[in-house]
Amino acid sequence: MSYRSLFDLTGRTALVIGSGSGIGAASAEGLAAFGAQVLCADVDLAGCEETAKRIRSQGGQASARRVDLTDAADVAAVVEAASPLDVLVCTPAINVRKPLLEITATEFDRVVALNMRGSLFALQAAGKRMSERGRGSIILFSSIRAQVVEPGQGVYAGTKAATLQMVRALAAELGPQGVRANAIAPGVVETPLTEQIRTRPEWYRAYAEKGALGRWAQPGEMVGAVVYLASEASSYVTGSLLIVDGGWLAVDGRYTPPL
Repeated sequence: MSYRSLFDLTGRTALVIGSGSGIGAASAEGLAAFGAQVLCADVDLAGCEETAKRIRSQGGQASARRVDLTDAADVAAVVEAASPLDVLVCTPAINVRKPLLEITATEFDRVVALNMRGSLFALQAAGKRMSERGRGSIILFSSIRAQVVEPGQGVYAGTKAATLQMVRALAAELGPQGVRANAIAPGVVETPLTEQIRTRPEWYRAYAEKGALGRWAQPGEMVGAVVYLASEASSYVTGSLLIVDGGWLAVDGRYTPPL
């Protein structure tokens, strides 16, 4: 085995759904930097076109296409456009921060439609194509909220736990066909999804101080996990949750005792 080539993605085709901004955009750029040909997909076509343009300006291979993750037929079509598909990365999610007793049925349906049903559509479309080929790596973004929760995060956390369990189920079902499926659980990352929090200094500071590293992550800090799970370096890893949270889950509370 050539260990130096473990992370090489040359000749691989990757589809990144959610590549219009944030973690998805960084993931697309990172995969391309390691040699993958990337199809950047997002409901925000202008955003993913910008991501593809940046990749090409750096010597990589990338194209862009609009996709609505809540539309099963649209997701199947974008997977077909990326075929033969080696890697799927799916990042989109939304959140409604309200106590469970105040969540409306409309709000619940909106969060579930994207975070959970959208994840299912991505898993189904990519899983079918990859199982036919006998290879492939599926990477979905869950969250630390699949493990721990706080007031106002109930529905979001529920969908992220569901995403993780669907990934694990697919890993069990498609393992015999050579398809791997894993999830990544970020901590607090500076993305459009967290803009509401970042505009409030006390909230931003409290989240920064919760983790062991004492700061928020940048989207690019998720790329190492994505490239690892996409590459042969993780050839025996499936059904796993890779936590990239700056030590959030390791630290109990915000108080530092005077030891």
